[in-house]
Amino acid sequence: MAIIAIDLMSTNLTVAALGKTGKILEMETASIKGLKGNEVSIVIQKNIKKILNNFKNKPIEIKSAGLSVPGIYFSKTGTAWAPNIPGWENYPIKQELFEVLIEQNIYLKIASKRTCDILGEMWLGAAKGSKNAVYLSIGSGIGAGVLIDGKILHGFNDGVGAVGWLALEKPFREVYKSKGCFEYLASGSGIVNMSIELISKSKNYKGSLIKKSIELLTAIDVIEAYKLKDPIAVKVIQQCIEYWGMATANLISSFNPEIIIFGGPLFGPGLIFLDDIKSEARKWSQPIFIEKVKFLGSKLGANAGLFGAGHLAMKKF
Repeated sequence: MAIIAIDLMSTNLTVAALGKTGKILEMETASIKGLKGNEVSIVIQKNIKKILNNFKNKPIEIKSAGLSVPGIYFSKTGTAWAPNIPGWENYPIKQELFEVLIEQNIYLKIASKRTCDILGEMWLGAAKGSKNAVYLSIGSGIGAGVLIDGKILHGFNDGVGAVGWLALEKPFREVYKSKGCFEYLASGSGIVNMSIELISKSKNYKGSLIKKSIELLTAIDVIEAYKLKDPIAVKVIQQCIEYWGMATANLISSFNPEIIIFGGPLFGPGLIFLDDIKSEARKWSQPIFIEKVKFLGSKLGANAGLFGAGHLAMKKF
């Protein structure tokens, strides 16, 4: 038996056939950058059909598929809200994919990416064997998958883990409405925006960040400049470490997890900050909880959501 795992992100898509142990049997990738609405759905359907065609003459039956959505998947309506995909404010993705898969008698399960991230780590990664873990994903956005007492938390409107909206600074600013305070200040885009702001204000800055075009600057560039002790990069990253520590402390105090897993595009290279983040979290967190929790990097990296979607297809949560 095999299952189809579909990991939809803001700019790209991965579709894979997985064995029951998680082995990747077939994989297709595609860019969705610049696409909107139904155009994205068509790319998903096209790549599902590619995988199915590859299995036509193989003695392996595909019975189910799982999809990871970047945003919120509303299980009651079968629609998705993906703010970084134009036209996906209330998109009927379940119905569209159901029509493709029902012809093959393939069962479909969908969840938000943060749910799939923690499911993937629980199945094959850093949370394997744990019943209480939080997966904190930091990239262009920020989200958290929450596993408590062996159950994935979803909430009334499937919104558990929208931690980009954690309130970490006052006074309130209008820019926090669309992204959330935490995401605005300490996501990948937040790092870039803060760096550009400081560069523009500095009259005597001659550090390494100025060597790259402002339009092409990335959060990874800022982390690399931090390693070279670039003064602006150091200031920005130290501020982010404070926010990451505060947010982590809030998650620890709220959920009392055994493990906090750091993933997403920034962690990666941001794993060098884990000790500093924990030191900052220790200041703010419930004191007994913080001493018991482990700070770990993702074992699955960019594939956490893919494996989580696969696990979703095999298990009903």
